[in-house]
Amino acid sequence: MTRIDLNCDLGESFGPYTLGQDEALLGLVSSANIACGFHAGDPAVMARTVTLAVERGVAVGAHPGLPDLAGFGRRMMALTPKDVYSATLYQIGALEAFARRSGAPLRHVKPHGALYGMAEADPAIAQALAAAVRDFDPSLVLFGLAGGRLIQEGRAVGLAVAEEAFADRAYLPDGRLAPRHQPGAVLHDPDAAARRALRLVQEGRLAAVDGSDLTIRADTLCIHGDEPSALPVARAVRAALTGHGVEIRRPGDR
Repeated sequence: MTRIDLNCDLGESFGPYTLGQDEALLGLVSSANIACGFHAGDPAVMARTVTLAVERGVAVGAHPGLPDLAGFGRRMMALTPKDVYSATLYQIGALEAFARRSGAPLRHVKPHGALYGMAEADPAIAQALAAAVRDFDPSLVLFGLAGGRLIQEGRAVGLAVAEEAFADRAYLPDGRLAPRHQPGAVLHDPDAAARRALRLVQEGRLAAVDGSDLTIRADTLCIHGDEPSALPVARAVRAALTGHGVEIRRPGDR
């Protein structure tokens, strides 16, 4: 049977600001990437989101980002590899405390936003991220762009990795994600996202922005929880996959 993990970026509310529909999304995905307080989230939100994920049997993962609440972690920052290592280790530790309290192991780490992109652009940043995950807990799974630099660095330091593709993002012909400022970079149509996800899982292919086909091997599919369309997209993607016999399963589960 074909299997795939569905992951979603969650826990991105903070203070008086509510973002996303976490409770509903946790009923549709198998892995939760939970913000660790730098780009979004706060201790109360982290605690609540971990508890909800554990109650629903969803894998708990850390979603470390840049220290940029105002920019939601999507603006580039001039951090050194040492800065990235320390910031990543700090954030994983913060979320792991809530996971331990809830009696669930931390399962994976996936960098957020600009930090994710920086790892693909700079080998030293990718190495620092992979090293931080390994040094915290070498049993953690590192999520990264399918075929990308972070996946390579994760494997190089002995980590299990999950190659990630995106049901709701457009791709450039070279396999990179289209910049968010580019029109059409985020897909909001649930049916289009579902068709894209199903083809990716069944054929290992999807169309780039210029119409060319990309070959992508994915272990996990991401749906962005902060988008207003996240819930209908997640419902459509899950229904399309399960309706065609695809099993939704957390990385590493048998």
